[in-house]
Amino acid sequence: MVPADVSGPAPRRRARAIAAIALWSVIGLTALMLLAKSTQNSSEFSRLQPWIVLLNVIGVFALIVLLLRRVWQLVRDYRNHVPGSRLTARTVLIFGALVVAPLLIVYFASLQFLDRGIDSWFRVEVRAGLKDALVLSRSALDLREQAEARRTAVLARSLSGRPIVQIQARIDRARHADSAREIILYGGSGRILAASLRNPLADVPLAPPTNLVRTVTARHTYVSLEPQSDGRFLIRIGVPLAQSLSETNSRYLMALFPVPARLSALSDAVQRSYSRYGNLTALRQPVRYSFTLTLTLVLLLAMLAAIHGAIYFAEHLARPVQDLIAGTRAVGKGDFATRLALPSRDEMGFLVHSFNDMTKRLRRAHDEATRSQQAVERERERLAIILARLSTGVLAIDRNLVVRMANRAAGGILGTDLSAAAGRVLPDLSAGNERLAQFVAALAVRFARGREEWREQIEFGKSGRTVTLMCACTPLPGESGDMGYVIVFDDITALLEAQRDAAWGEVARRLAHEIKNPLTPIRLSAERLRRRLLPALAPPEAEILDRSTHTIVQQVESMQQMVNAFSEYARAPKMHVTRFSLNQLVTEVADLYRAQDGHATILLDLDERLAAIEADRGRVRQILNNLLTNALEALEGRPAPRLEIRTRLEGGGNALAAVSVCDNGPGFQPELLGRIFDPYVTSKPKGTGLGLAIVKKIVEEHGGRIDAENLPQGGARIRVGLPVAFGRRLGAGKRRETLRSEQA
Repeated sequence: MVPADVSGPAPRRRARAIAAIALWSVIGLTALMLLAKSTQNSSEFSRLQPWIVLLNVIGVFALIVLLLRRVWQLVRDYRNHVPGSRLTARTVLIFGALVVAPLLIVYFASLQFLDRGIDSWFRVEVRAGLKDALVLSRSALDLREQAEARRTAVLARSLSGRPIVQIQARIDRARHADSAREIILYGGSGRILAASLRNPLADVPLAPPTNLVRTVTARHTYVSLEPQSDGRFLIRIGVPLAQSLSETNSRYLMALFPVPARLSALSDAVQRSYSRYGNLTALRQPVRYSFTLTLTLVLLLAMLAAIHGAIYFAEHLARPVQDLIAGTRAVGKGDFATRLALPSRDEMGFLVHSFNDMTKRLRRAHDEATRSQQAVERERERLAIILARLSTGVLAIDRNLVVRMANRAAGGILGTDLSAAAGRVLPDLSAGNERLAQFVAALAVRFARGREEWREQIEFGKSGRTVTLMCACTPLPGESGDMGYVIVFDDITALLEAQRDAAWGEVARRLAHEIKNPLTPIRLSAERLRRRLLPALAPPEAEILDRSTHTIVQQVESMQQMVNAFSEYARAPKMHVTRFSLNQLVTEVADLYRAQDGHATILLDLDERLAAIEADRGRVRQILNNLLTNALEALEGRPAPRLEIRTRLEGGGNALAAVSVCDNGPGFQPELLGRIFDPYVTSKPKGTGLGLAIVKKIVEEHGGRIDAENLPQGGARIRVGLPVAFGRRLGAGKRRETLRSEQA
């Protein structure tokens, strides 16, 4: 037998599971990274939100499909009572509850936190604070602008009326003193009269702004704050000179001062924060909805993935249990070669290892039990063969007379088929069987008296015949103290009959010997007395002598006939076996008796299949003569006497020629029916009682059997069965001959 292997997940299934876990892990991590990156600023959020939503929707849809498939499979297994499905369902419910409940709590808390956080962003205090910060930064810049404008105005007044050479020197000193980036003196038509630059090679003076020219032409001071590409600010100042009275000779001074880096950064940060706050204020509700949707999708994705993982791991945890259930069912069906694959080295692996060790031990024990059972079966078969070949009946029963075992000879002796009687009660089997009923009654009487071990002869009648069984009972201990009994019995009726026949033969032989010797002298003496004394006597005495001697001679002749019958019964003459037609012999004997006695109707019913038999023709004729003589004597004085002789071919391998003689006479007396074949048993006043005994002896010498019965419609029937082939004599005849030889 190839050991069965109830294995765990196949390599292909394991590879698919690992690939699915890796894919969903990548999707989840990507979604979280995108979400984390999108929260950095509003522009990133607006750009990444569609991709985040799309990715989460795809993941949620795929997980819902997989989850519905898993749930449907789990429900189907639960309804079909698949082993392990209930454990898987309980595990999924527990894991799902442990996963979903915290996620829902976190989700609702996150929603509340998100709503309150967004609302906190747009408080009035925050807006006022940002506005104050913006005003403060503007004020600081304005102060800076005013200070620089005053310095430039002072410089412009100091330059009024000075020559260009002095103006250039003065401008250079003022630029270095005020840390200006550049100071330029313009004349009419925007012509540069003097200039001082921080980096003359890199900084190229540009044309002044139109607004500046227009402002100074109107004799006003020009002040502006100009942002730079690097995030810093420049203050541009334009101041007209006082001596410039005409437009054509108008001069103005333009100075460019850098704002300190710290002040520029603070001002720019405040400006950006205020602008962003304004933008967020406009997007307040959409942002709330977007964050809520994103959070919901991510949470739903996580929850579905967790439930799917719970189902997967529950099935993974329940799979060893399912394997154990399948293994135990296989073991329960007798498959002790079942082996389970070791899932892990944990407690479940220890349990699987214990199961495999148990099945190994069970298989070893089963193999040993099978070998023992086979040995017992072989011994039982041998015992059954021995019991089947025994001619002695063997019957095993318990205290309640329930049959445990019976051999074929037991059924043959008790007259019923006990081959299928095991497990049945003997009284139930005895219905309609007189011999078995009497046998059961005899056993019940002895068991009721508490006798468990005995050896006795049991006699009971069957159809007028007495059957004698030699029985021996021995107690047989059984399981759980259940006492049984073994009853061994044999039909010794034939043995007793053989003993009785041998005894009667010995009696007949001795009687014939003792009686035959004095009969001849008695007869001779009576004839001599009659011959010598009868002529000398007077008529009265002569008549008495004649009658007396005649009576003596007649009785001596009767005694000689009886002695001859005794001698014939006692001796066993040599058989002269020939092959002849039994139907023809029956016809000849019937015709002879029809001619001798015409008052009875003799009918023949001959079987045409009965061609010829092997027997002693003379002895078979003697059987027929005795049977017909007895039958005709029984019909004397009966109205419409009728005698029927019937022949039949019976049997298979041991063919049997059956001859039945039936009459419509008074039948046998019931009390004599069982002993009519015994010597000197007769119901006729003139009979010797040896006729049927001689018939029985001849039949047994041929290896046949004979029985007699009274017919239900009246009359009697004697049936003789002779083997067709003399060499195949019946076992009963052989047995009787053996018994006689043993008795002799």
